[in-house]
Amino acid sequence: MKITFLGTGTSQGIPVITCGCEVCQSDDARDKRLRVSVLLETEDKTIVIDSGPDFRYQMLRAKVKDLDAIVYTHEHKDHVAGLDDIRPFNYLLKKNIDIYATERVQEALKKEFSYIFAEKVYPGVPQINMHTVTGVKFCIGRTEFIPLDIMHYKLPILGYRIGDFTYITDAKTIPQATVDKIRGTKILVVNALQKEEHISHFTLDEAIAFAENIGAETTYFTHMSHNLGKHADIEAELPANIRLAYDGLQIEL
Repeated sequence: MKITFLGTGTSQGIPVITCGCEVCQSDDARDKRLRVSVLLETEDKTIVIDSGPDFRYQMLRAKVKDLDAIVYTHEHKDHVAGLDDIRPFNYLLKKNIDIYATERVQEALKKEFSYIFAEKVYPGVPQINMHTVTGVKFCIGRTEFIPLDIMHYKLPILGYRIGDFTYITDAKTIPQATVDKIRGTKILVVNALQKEEHISHFTLDEAIAFAENIGAETTYFTHMSHNLGKHADIEAELPANIRLAYDGLQIEL
């Protein structure tokens, strides 16, 4: 499986015209973080986890020519806003895109993208096949996904374990039962928003502690705001087996 980080940032870290912070001004390409998303290319499927507002550009930038499915972690706008941009894949590939989401996330999508679900469908709207994610493992093609219960402040969301790869964003607390499902993973990806305390996201120290508890061969941090600091500076502070992910990073597993 090839893993490509399409985005490793958050809406709290998007450059704005008035921003003069060191991350915005950095010449290091690794400091240019779009909203968080990851591409999985398995032996038989091309899958994206979350499609945020930067989805269209991310797919163009990564030169992605196929798409079979989008798997959602939760309904916040920075994770779902790009759903409309599956249209070119519908058109060029002449197929529907499979969408995997909990019932709650599906209801949010129906409100946000009501035209996709209307009885009288307008020509050219995104074409999807909806699949309901519960706490039970499921397969996309020949690849098994294990849903992981995560708490994003008071909102239950999902991470996913896919073989020896575990992907978690927006975590603040993680139940012991979920920790038990993660143990043994070789590659762990988890959010590390900033150094300062935050109500709904792991801080850098919390992410390090969680990574050390899991003990994966390699951990990558994602969902990083500009408040975290510059890539080179922060990575120099990390233990040897923990690294910062960056947009465009590819891993073979």
